[in-house]
Amino acid sequence: MGRVLNIWAKASTPAAKVGAAALVGVGDSAGRGVFVAGLSGDAELAAVCAAVTDTTVEHADRPHDRATTIIVASDDAFSPRRSGALLLPTIAKVTPERLAFLWRTSYAGNMTVRRALVTGATGYIGGRLVPRLLDAGWHVRVLVRNAEKLRNVPWVTRVEIVEGDLLDADRVSASCVDVDVLYYLVHSMGKHGDFEKTEVTCASNVARAARECGVTRIVYLGGLHPDHVPLSKHLRSRAEVGQILLGSGVPTLVLQAGVIIGSGSTSFEMIRHLTDVLPVMTAPKWVGNKIQPIAVRDVLYYLIAAASVPAAISRVADIGGPEVLTYSQMMNEYAVEAGMKPRKILRLPVLTPYLASQWVNLVTPIPRALAVPIIASLQHDCVMSDTTINDVIAPPAEGLLSYRTAVHLALGKMKEGDIETSWQNSSVDGAPSDPLPSDPEWAGHRVYLDVRTRASAASAADIWSVIEGIGGDNGWYSLPMAWAARGAVDKMVGGVGLRRGRAHPSHLRVGDALDWWRVERIDRGAFLRLRAEMKVPGLAWLELSVTDTLQGDGCLYTQRAIFFPRGLAGRLYWLSILPLHGIIFSGMARRIVAAGEDISHNSHSSSP
Repeated sequence: MGRVLNIWAKASTPAAKVGAAALVGVGDSAGRGVFVAGLSGDAELAAVCAAVTDTTVEHADRPHDRATTIIVASDDAFSPRRSGALLLPTIAKVTPERLAFLWRTSYAGNMTVRRALVTGATGYIGGRLVPRLLDAGWHVRVLVRNAEKLRNVPWVTRVEIVEGDLLDADRVSASCVDVDVLYYLVHSMGKHGDFEKTEVTCASNVARAARECGVTRIVYLGGLHPDHVPLSKHLRSRAEVGQILLGSGVPTLVLQAGVIIGSGSTSFEMIRHLTDVLPVMTAPKWVGNKIQPIAVRDVLYYLIAAASVPAAISRVADIGGPEVLTYSQMMNEYAVEAGMKPRKILRLPVLTPYLASQWVNLVTPIPRALAVPIIASLQHDCVMSDTTINDVIAPPAEGLLSYRTAVHLALGKMKEGDIETSWQNSSVDGAPSDPLPSDPEWAGHRVYLDVRTRASAASAADIWSVIEGIGGDNGWYSLPMAWAARGAVDKMVGGVGLRRGRAHPSHLRVGDALDWWRVERIDRGAFLRLRAEMKVPGLAWLELSVTDTLQGDGCLYTQRAIFFPRGLAGRLYWLSILPLHGIIFSGMARRIVAAGEDISHNSHSSSP
């Protein structure tokens, strides 16, 4: 007899039957059959398993003593803390292929699966860490405030999603059950108000939950900073979070990194845009401070390796790349790698961090809310205080990447349109975040609409390719100077402006930034909803959709702008721009349809 499985499933759920069958059908690493003790009490489940595999199936009133327990789509059954248990509470969202993968990677050779909880999975680092943990065989659970943001990420069906906020102590505790390693990748950069108090509360909730739930390791990515100097409030807050986690009683490794270089990182994008735009620039004296940048792939290497350090290690460790450079050197080495001449940099001793952040806000797409903490962190040398990280985690076998190599790889990713995560998709403090209410909830609200429809002989697929490619370098198909002027005004008042662009030239997903919009919903091939994040006295959305005609002889394009005014200022704002909207939105609808028809015409012309 081969491996023994106890399967507990709500067999009335079709996905549970299929999932159990997929797991059982893999067999064990020696190629022998699998004996199943079917604890569901449902003969149909046993029949499904037996029909698709060479297994022996029996029902039992209690678990087999030497079995691996698999709890499928169950809220009760046996405790998930049972030795060797694999808990899959979201079976309806997990494919049979994924279940088979979990079996192969986690149970072959009687290995026990390791579980990681990742907070900040929608962020720049977290969004890159999750798929690498999955590929390394981890069972990953993510705690996110809005699960809809993960709707279109490629690894969404491979993880367990818990929706909640770190401010909710009960929700944090629930997410920590059965977790071996907890990654704390949440920080306050770009936030205003009393964010320090909020961060303390979040960290305290996590520390308490991790201790009570028996988490064996916490890994936190903090900010590299010098000792014994006054820190900016953002770096001070991150350092305090590290101390709270270290005091949790759970073995904790606090990794402190400085400037992270990778496609889409805020630090890299600031360097890139400043260097691209300004051949000669005036800069504050801190451009001469020493910095130890690190490639994003090396940060991810350390984060993954941190999960396996001995339990006796609980400490702070600095991480950085192999070089120490000044910020001006980083800009000029970027210029050379990008095929440009080195920039002339004139240092001004009187340019304050606030003024510098205003300058960055105006000449780059980085909003002021993100520029302020980055610049504040550069007021002192930002280098590793020691290299004791090498005693805890050995460097990568191929060595740490140099700055120029990291820049080269980042530029290559951008050229290929292969940017996994980006600063662009970070939440903007103060920007609207609530989704568009359903139409019945509009009762009692003042709402302004601008609706345009156009019939076309082109296919819905051709029109959709234009819709999904809108924005960024492709523009908005109507009065580009007007769009640019509105974006410039938004930047001047501290908004995001129009130059955030888009992460991918032709594909969008929920949560993506798109110039001054954010993708709120996308039904690929049919519907796109964008939520405005510009400074405006109200809430605004833009919907673009396309449907095939019933006759099958073309499609119907629909465009809807929605505005919820805030007070008198909101009403006056809408009325003042109403004449311009009549030009912009009608032209936009007309040109989008025309662009789709050009695609359709060209595809037919090239057909044999």
